Amino acid sequence: MKKLLSQCKKELTQFGRDKLTLALAFFLPLLSLLLFGYGVRLEIKNISLVVQNFDNGTLSADLIDRIFKNSQFDAHKWNGKHPLESALDTGYAKAAVIIPPEFSREISSGHQAHFQVFVDATDVNNARVIKNSIIGTTNGFIAANHLAVNDPVFNTDIRLWFNPGRKESLYVVPGALAVCLWIYPSLLAALAMVREKESGTILQVYASSITAVEFIGGKVLAYLIVGILEAVFLISTAMLCFGIGFVGDPTPYILGALLFVLTAVSFGTMIGTRTNTQSSAVQAVATGGFTTALLLSGYLYPIRNIVYPLSYITVLVPARWFVQLSRDAFVRGGGWSYDWYLPLILAASAIFFFQIARKNLSKMQLQA
Repeated sequence: MKKLLSQCKKELTQFGRDKLTLALAFFLPLLSLLLFGYGVRLEIKNISLVVQNFDNGTLSADLIDRIFKNSQFDAHKWNGKHPLESALDTGYAKAAVIIPPEFSREISSGHQAHFQVFVDATDVNNARVIKNSIIGTTNGFIAANHLAVNDPVFNTDIRLWFNPGRKESLYVVPGALAVCLWIYPSLLAALAMVREKESGTILQVYASSITAVEFIGGKVLAYLIVGILEAVFLISTAMLCFGIGFVGDPTPYILGALLFVLTAVSFGTMIGTRTNTQSSAVQAVATGGFTTALLLSGYLYPIRNIVYPLSYITVLVPARWFVQLSRDAFVRGGGWSYDWYLPLILAASAIFFFQIARKNLSKMQLQA
């Protein structure tokens, strides 16, 4: 235990002396959090749309007004050539609404009226949003003007739960915390391990009486402390900048964050024992850590949307479980009854990566 603590103290001393490492530990995670928090938007808004109206009636004016007031559209009146050729084909707009002549008169006389909507479907998700928004706007227009032929048998009363204001930061920022707390502690630990090889000090470790557990454990403990400081710094910044806060019991998240940082550090240490240069360590962490945390954790895309066989690989991605825990802590507030198994998965992941790192170092000691 004494050798482990001595190794930890040495690592923290070296960490404090290196200004570049300090920047990597705190400035870059802060920058990443702000970029993710302010730059990532999953709800599409301000979609360019043009409206060409050949009708001068009040009902068509009301329909156009409702389209213009839809916050998802950046709508403009179109008085030029056919918008399908001159607006959609040129990329000026993503959708075009054409209201034919006699639209208002047809409705007023009790006849069925039609209007056309052309949607650019090169982006399928974008096209789906436009379609649903137009349908919703049309339904509102019909209801407001009492144009339904028969009264519906029942009405659906929809209420948004957990996030009634549709505040997107409540979804984006907790996931961004998970990505940042995975990539930077693991990167710091991997670089610290590789520096021992590049400087040649790893040979002194092989020649000394320190065991692989003590050496690896000292590094993991040192960067666990750094990772905890990173977590406190980033979570405090997220609360201050994005207005998020804990919902319900925060203890599952606190324990889960501790275990998640431990898992990230153990993963980085494992990478460091398998690579020999800092550039290869960075590439390994970026590919095996950052890419999977970004794409296979449920941060950007729901897990159910990830196709087979990658959907099964997500089970092995620790960031997936912490994204779930983070969003529950800041949005849903399920507490221990809902999150009890997530810290267990993270603890098992940390042990798994630590054991691989220990075995890798033990093999290197034997070869030396």
